[in-house]
Amino acid sequence: MDEPATSVRLEEDALGTRLIPDDLAYGIQTVRAVENFSISGRSIADIEGFVAAIITIKQAAARANRRAGNLDGRIAEAIDRAASEYAGAIRRADFPVDIYHGGGGTAANMNVNEVLANRASEILTGRRGPDPVHPNTHVNMGQSTNDVIPSAMKMALGGELAALRATLTGLVEALSAKEEAFAGVVKLARTCLQDALPVMLGQQISGYRAALERQIVDLAGLEASCLRLPLGATAVGTGFGASTGYRAAIFDELAVLTGKRYDAEQDLFDALQNADHWVHVSAALKATALVLSKLSADLRLMSSGPRAGLGEIVLPAVQPGSSIMPGKVNPVMPEMMMQVAFRVIGNDATVTRAAEGELDLNVWEAIILEALSESIRLMRRAVPLFVSNCVVGIAANVERCLADASGSLALSTALAAIYDYPTASAIAKHAATHGLSIRDAAIAQGLMSEAEAALLFGDVSAYTDPERTERLIAHFRAGRRT
Repeated sequence: MDEPATSVRLEEDALGTRLIPDDLAYGIQTVRAVENFSISGRSIADIEGFVAAIITIKQAAARANRRAGNLDGRIAEAIDRAASEYAGAIRRADFPVDIYHGGGGTAANMNVNEVLANRASEILTGRRGPDPVHPNTHVNMGQSTNDVIPSAMKMALGGELAALRATLTGLVEALSAKEEAFAGVVKLARTCLQDALPVMLGQQISGYRAALERQIVDLAGLEASCLRLPLGATAVGTGFGASTGYRAAIFDELAVLTGKRYDAEQDLFDALQNADHWVHVSAALKATALVLSKLSADLRLMSSGPRAGLGEIVLPAVQPGSSIMPGKVNPVMPEMMMQVAFRVIGNDATVTRAAEGELDLNVWEAIILEALSESIRLMRRAVPLFVSNCVVGIAANVERCLADASGSLALSTALAAIYDYPTASAIAKHAATHGLSIRDAAIAQGLMSEAEAALLFGDVSAYTDPERTERLIAHFRAGRRT
């Protein structure tokens, strides 16, 4: 037996008519977009918060247009109800437009317009279709793709920046705990990958913690800048098609729906033409990624070995490190974190190129959105794993750290402060040539007695505290004068 034919509806757009299966929530323009842009396997529904933001704009617009007397109350109420239903559950299958699509986001905007129009018509009449609720005439009233899409981007990415800040705060807290735990662990600092003066391991970790705190502050500022939207600009910034009543009400309605106070961009022409705001966002994400990569790379170096490397710290063993070498354990979590950073850095190049635009509209917002969203998503997912599987379990090799710090030729810096640079250089050279510590070389060369050398070099942690160092050097300088 032949299977029953699927019921269809006839829809029309500027290019003609199409029969659309009744079980599709979207309409003719979305069907065309799906046919034209099957590229990445990722749809607009895969961008965190993006479709939800467009839906919220449509819901606020329906309310604003009703208040302004532009939209029939029954139709406005049906759109409002449809938006509420979809806001609670974004069904990916209903928003299939590929994130890689042309037209400055028209396909994405129309996908949402059609879904809400069809559901609103269904609420009013029991059937889908552009009658009595039309996706352009009613759902898109007072709007254009050109002001809706950048507004939805700001709403979605502003929320994502807030979530990323919370994630980074978790890493800061973990680093702060390690900073405190390792406050008394003296180790050798390294500059140009060569031995330098001693530091506390906690002091070194404080540098990573402070850098991340700075990124969090920068991200908070950018999150706040996402509260200015170009709604009311419509197609080119003139506001054509958006009534005065609508423009006055849209931001009030958004505040009711979101709990956030959004405001209009200061210059709507600038808001449509230029995308440098996203360059700033991307730069902040790149800076954050670089801090994460630096931290991860340093953990790899500090844990290298364990017998033939630096071996200053031990990272948690989360999986075997080799398919052929038993006992090998690799720093896989820092390596994962670094690869995420590499991707974020690459995405920044994409955003930079796409932000150029031309004339009265930047049409590359889809790829800007995808790049920024991916950068945030990757860091949001990677950082908690990095924290739980690596940072919280870092252990210090206290004996190794102390031995390396005590044997550094850079301790000759203290001799330079007490005597002079040439004298200290000669002691350092003697120590290097004969395989001695600076302490033993100073004694062997007759510069200091054993007691003096013990006082100056016996506790190298003194060199990590400027006040202790100053007192120690002052003591020896005073002794030389007498």
